[in-house]
Amino acid sequence: MNKNKRYINRLLLTAIAVVTLHACANRGQGPEGGPKDETPPSVVKSMPSNKALNIKKGKVEITFDENINVLKASENVIISPPQREMPDIKSYGKTVTVQLNDTLLPNTTYSINFGDAIVDNNESNPLKNYFFAFSTGSEIDTMQIAGTLVDAKNLNPVQGVTVGIHSDLSDTVFMKKPFLRISRTNDLGRFTVPNVRNGMYRVYALTDGNRDNFYQPGEALAFTPSVFTTSLENYMRSDTIWKDSLTVDTIMTVPAIRYLPDDVVLRYFKDETTRQYLVKSERTVPHRISMFFNTAADKLPEIKPINVTDWENKILLQKNERLDSLTYWFTDSTLIKNDTITLEVKYLKSDSAFQLKPQTDTINFIMKKLKGRAVPKTTAKAKKDFLTFNANLSPQFDVYNPIMLNFEVPLKSIDTTKIHFFQVKDTIQTPLKFRLEKSDSIGMKYVIRHKWIPETNYRLTIDSAALFSIYNQYNDKYKGDLSVKSLDEYSAIKLQLAAFEPTAVLQVLDKNDQVVRTAPAQPKGTLIEYLTPGEYFIRMFLDRNGDGKWTTGSYLLSRQPEEVYYYPKKLKLIKNWEFEETWDYNALPLLKQKPEELIKKSEGSGSKNN
Repeated sequence: MNKNKRYINRLLLTAIAVVTLHACANRGQGPEGGPKDETPPSVVKSMPSNKALNIKKGKVEITFDENINVLKASENVIISPPQREMPDIKSYGKTVTVQLNDTLLPNTTYSINFGDAIVDNNESNPLKNYFFAFSTGSEIDTMQIAGTLVDAKNLNPVQGVTVGIHSDLSDTVFMKKPFLRISRTNDLGRFTVPNVRNGMYRVYALTDGNRDNFYQPGEALAFTPSVFTTSLENYMRSDTIWKDSLTVDTIMTVPAIRYLPDDVVLRYFKDETTRQYLVKSERTVPHRISMFFNTAADKLPEIKPINVTDWENKILLQKNERLDSLTYWFTDSTLIKNDTITLEVKYLKSDSAFQLKPQTDTINFIMKKLKGRAVPKTTAKAKKDFLTFNANLSPQFDVYNPIMLNFEVPLKSIDTTKIHFFQVKDTIQTPLKFRLEKSDSIGMKYVIRHKWIPETNYRLTIDSAALFSIYNQYNDKYKGDLSVKSLDEYSAIKLQLAAFEPTAVLQVLDKNDQVVRTAPAQPKGTLIEYLTPGEYFIRMFLDRNGDGKWTTGSYLLSRQPEEVYYYPKKLKLIKNWEFEETWDYNALPLLKQKPEELIKKSEGSGSKNN
């Protein structure tokens, strides 16, 4: 009997141990199940209290109901008035401290906009749009100025850009004084400048790289000549009370206050005012040299050769419209064989005040040793040495296109008697007259224009040695065919402006907001033909200076960027069909014009705007 009791006791002890170990193991794995924490931290207390008056010290301490972090405080926390010395912003445990290192201004409302920077430790739930304010005087300024910042060229919202206000309404304050109060745009381009004293203000936006809070030439910006007066109005707001996530319990109408202005629209642009200087000079191959400037120039640099004679007669200059990319092709073999070309280059360079001053550089263009043949040969004994070019001929040739011939090096001579152009039907070739037109400054691009007949075949042939380059290379014989598309393959758009604007230029856009076709507006409607069927959008800009392209603004010249409008609907074009519509481009507010499919949020920067 005693043995049985001892055996039973051992079984019980073993069972208890197994259960205990299993329970311990489960506890070691942590709690299972339960809802995920989605509650943001909340404020328990602060010192001083939010909206406190007559504060003399610039330290704020805020305590929350759980452990928190402040994400990228130097980037995300905005303090107004803007601080000259960087404040100290720290978090530890449940507390955030902000130490202002500037001397506090008298009778001034200070606001600390944490945005979404405060998050809890567990799930990083943000406390959204958290503001803290105090005053060094006997009252808190409560007015607000709000609005939206969009890219001036494409109306996309721009985020992460500083928006500031000035009560000084002079035209030069933006360049001379830091902002009175600041905010920053969110991912929708929206901004709110809080705790503003009642009064009249100008509003600006600025990509403030050095954080000095005033404009310097070269920074991207937005400004408006309008002066805004703060005010408020009472209105009745509808609040919805939900039974659950799907069922509405009650819709209540409650009194609320609207702070004005709340609809400021700023159009953000990159000012072309920038420092002008020589970016680089290079000689990547022996037979040409290049110079690149960082911005457009009004005139070419003056070149004085140091170790070369008769320079002007030994080069061809390839230049772009802006005169910021220049390539000098050597037409003389002695230049090509010269290891070093030394030039004295005189050009205009911006000083620290952005004033253009004469600059003279002595530049050595040294021939680098390259693998393989670097210098064009003067004869063509093998096919690999022939003058090469490419042409845009295709079996689906667009009815509006010319034939384009692009050469690798400039041409010296063309024998047009060795170039032949035919209309082809079955096996019959009918010769056609043509004219070969040079479309660049030095003979590297040529076009053949013809009034194409739809659904017709054409052939271009070029005999051997019809074309010679400046290096005496000549072409091999060439034959290329093209077939012009049927008119049934195209769509068209005819757009009539409800109120004709003679400076208007229409742009057909693809689904990526890229320009497909451009045409100036016509009084009786603008017809844009030969579009490939598909989805399109329409943008319009007002070409105020008549140069045929969208022009950015200039703060120094008090010039706004040219106005841009979007047709608010997507166009679905089908074959052999013409879309026709009358467009009142002022019918919708600017911020509601651009179709949702095209809107892309962009980061503010000092670089170009799309």
